[in-house]
Amino acid sequence: MKGLEHLAAGYREEAADRIAELEETLLELDGRPQDDTLVDRAFRALHTIKGSGSMFGFDDVASFTHEVETVFDAVRARRVPVTRELVGLALESKDLIRSMLEGTAGPQSGRERLVAALRQFLPRDATIATPVSQTEPSVEVAVALTRTYRIRFQPQARLFEDGTNPMGLLAELRSLGRCEVVALADAIPGLAELSPESCYLGWELTLVTDRGEDAIRDVFIFIEDRCELKVEALSGDNLDQAEPNPAGSTSLAPGGAGAALLSPGEPVGKPAARDEAQAGATSAAAQASSTIRVDAIKLDRLVDLVGELVIAQARLTRIASRCRDPELFAVSEDIDRLSTELRDSTLDVRMVPIGTTFSRFKRLVRDLSTELGKEIDLVTDGAETELDKTVIERLGDPLVHLIRNSCDHGIELPEVRQASGKPRRGIIRLSANHSGPNVYIEICDNGAGLNPAAIRAKALERGLIASDAKLSEKELFGLVFLPGFSTAEKVSNLSGRGVGMDVVKRSIEALRGSVTVESAHGKGTTVRIRLPLTLAIIEGLLVAVGDGSYVLPLSTVEECVELTSADVERGHGARVVAVRGELVPYLRLRELFEVSGERPDVEQIAIITHGEGRYGFVVDSVIGQHQTVIKSLGRMCRDVQGLSGATILGDGTIALIVDVPALVQGAEAATARN
Repeated sequence: MKGLEHLAAGYREEAADRIAELEETLLELDGRPQDDTLVDRAFRALHTIKGSGSMFGFDDVASFTHEVETVFDAVRARRVPVTRELVGLALESKDLIRSMLEGTAGPQSGRERLVAALRQFLPRDATIATPVSQTEPSVEVAVALTRTYRIRFQPQARLFEDGTNPMGLLAELRSLGRCEVVALADAIPGLAELSPESCYLGWELTLVTDRGEDAIRDVFIFIEDRCELKVEALSGDNLDQAEPNPAGSTSLAPGGAGAALLSPGEPVGKPAARDEAQAGATSAAAQASSTIRVDAIKLDRLVDLVGELVIAQARLTRIASRCRDPELFAVSEDIDRLSTELRDSTLDVRMVPIGTTFSRFKRLVRDLSTELGKEIDLVTDGAETELDKTVIERLGDPLVHLIRNSCDHGIELPEVRQASGKPRRGIIRLSANHSGPNVYIEICDNGAGLNPAAIRAKALERGLIASDAKLSEKELFGLVFLPGFSTAEKVSNLSGRGVGMDVVKRSIEALRGSVTVESAHGKGTTVRIRLPLTLAIIEGLLVAVGDGSYVLPLSTVEECVELTSADVERGHGARVVAVRGELVPYLRLRELFEVSGERPDVEQIAIITHGEGRYGFVVDSVIGQHQTVIKSLGRMCRDVQGLSGATILGDGTIALIVDVPALVQGAEAATARN
């Protein structure tokens, strides 16, 4: 039973990938209805879901998917045109298939309504083919049979490992027309070497059908990387070669596929030598996919173990330095190198393309544009950009808020855009790119843009700013992230309740990122998000203040310089220091974190970059580079401003990780108030 559950779980994972592919294809098809490649891709995704579902016992999924597949088969034959209504029904059907797989589709799922609506698209003379899981022959076979094909199907020995049953494939071929089969037994070993878990048989078939070669290959679409398949259309010249030996053939008549192939007295043919069959199996095995699926929980556990290894390695390095034993020090260096490589490799495994998140928003924009009566296109760029899977999982909701805002507040109605000289269709551009240890994501629209005067008026009305407050345009735009702030004139399903942008800001900051807004009134708005590549382990600069240790993210540190009493006096009370001809403002961690004790005569400044500017963080001393395994702060310290986590040092003590962006933004806000 456990094995069956494992196979069912594997099918659900595979089906989830095909469903995501189907949604992306349908959304592209909505904009390019004449693209035959997209139609074929949608059909193949549906065919895979149906075929695998029937094979693994998901008969309800297979039966319903068959209804959608039938319509798209008619689309492929150019008997049904692609319309916006058809794409909408296909998307609804995709949602229902997902619910059926997740077990959340109730009796009121609307299945009957969707089936009836889909069948309305079929021509009146069309008939619904019987699903593969049923035993009766397809009604479509009753029409004139026009082509003859010779098919050689040689599966790999490991075909049974994921529960694939070749009987189902041969039965599906039977549904395409009249089929005769010869079993190829050349690769069957002696009894001593025979494994019941391996597939040794191959098959050579003759199929007479009115369907094309693509329909035949579609039968094998979900095992094409685990078999050798050859399909040859026979003409009048070689048609006589297709006549099977009556003593060595088995007709796949209705109900006879499974019985004939499992019969112990089944005749077999030997059209190929044993070495040729084995060579074919070896060739197919060489083409097998080299990727495997790993449970996310196992991956998270691996990262935790690597983190503990990094901490133990730091302790070993400390002990080796104290003992001054050359042999121990050499071992410590090797462990340091290996743990660093293991850390990088493990974190790389956790990286996934952000395009998996981007693709879901095309459906969101399509639905919102219909609901709002607007014409909006979503354009994505940089979908191949990779991020830690944990960051991507937690990024979905903030991006939903931002895209909904762009659709609702940003893009104008088509008539309004046309009156202002803009194209009727608005564009929302979602892009991502790497820059050092960070990923930058932008949501840019060419809509109405933000109105600084309206934002200021709303902020005054809500009592968020004083009437005499002097704010720059950048600071005004920053007000949209305050709790309860909204410029919507009325409450709707999408906006007006003052909930959204403040949630976005908190969510991004919880990921140790930042978010900013730029806008030009009448031209559009850009929201820019900065995120770290990973949340697990970072390279840090370990510094000391008093008796405590702190870590600055090394990616933000440019250099370290000394700060003497003379440097402080030259500032004449201003917290600035001259570094290579440029005045750099600085902050003292001792004062920010209220560390007691006297500061040393000569302090150190870590010069960091933030946005387009530079700031200095004054510390007592700089200890050096440190691999930092990030640990979450407890409840007591979770809301402490300026700290983003903690780490364990080699001697077992705790070092706090400084939240550089939060401290700089706090300092800038204090300067603006003064």
